[in-house]
Amino acid sequence: MFAAAFAALIASDPSQKISLLAQIELSQRDPFDPTPIVTVENPGRPAKPELVAPKDLPRRRNLGEAENRAALLHAFAHIEFNAINLALDALYRFRDMPEQYYADWLRVASEEAYHFTLLREHLNTLGFDYGDFPAHNSLWEMAVKTDLDVMARMALVPRILEARGLDAVPPIRQKLANIGDQRACEILDIILADEIGHVRIGNHWYHHCCEQRGLDPISTFVALLRDYEAPVFRGTLNHIARQEAGFTAEEMELIESLKQ
Repeated sequence: MFAAAFAALIASDPSQKISLLAQIELSQRDPFDPTPIVTVENPGRPAKPELVAPKDLPRRRNLGEAENRAALLHAFAHIEFNAINLALDALYRFRDMPEQYYADWLRVASEEAYHFTLLREHLNTLGFDYGDFPAHNSLWEMAVKTDLDVMARMALVPRILEARGLDAVPPIRQKLANIGDQRACEILDIILADEIGHVRIGNHWYHHCCEQRGLDPISTFVALLRDYEAPVFRGTLNHIARQEAGFTAEEMELIESLKQ
């Protein structure tokens, strides 16, 4: 299973990656699998999109223009493509977790692949494809930072970077509804519902690691934010979605206190 997950992780063609993902079988998990655990600086991705710093991405405000709307949907597609790799890496990298951990992250990878496919198909209807716009690589940079500790990975990728989607999707969905893109709204509804579950999985395994190590989850979270130089919080939190995703009232109060 670990070898199969790694093969999907390093596959560069999106269709091939999704096909290899579909072939992963949990029943083939072997704790003594000799597949080496290596740092994956660059997971499999196509030659395009061009990766740039977040500050270098152009701002596109008028979503009534097809190209601007396509750029927005492309940004979502890129997040979902990265999320496939993140879930595959969580599956491949951490070998001594309970069996349910692997079932959870295989499910996440499969759902992220579904999201990517929906977004790519909608992009195609607008005359564009994945790779047509530049994108950034912030999600994967944090994955590399946390590749030696499953607790840090669970704390800082699903609970911070991916949880941002819970806050960002509703206002963007409203903008797309305002210009009449009903299909985009339907896709974002699917993504939001599934992402609540994905963040809940990250929350569950973060708290599991804290319990196993005898650590307080709040103070440990603060320490991890500092030690790994995690990005600061901005904007309005979607308290309802975050609560459904397993954040406690104390955790949300902490996140609010750290916002800039």
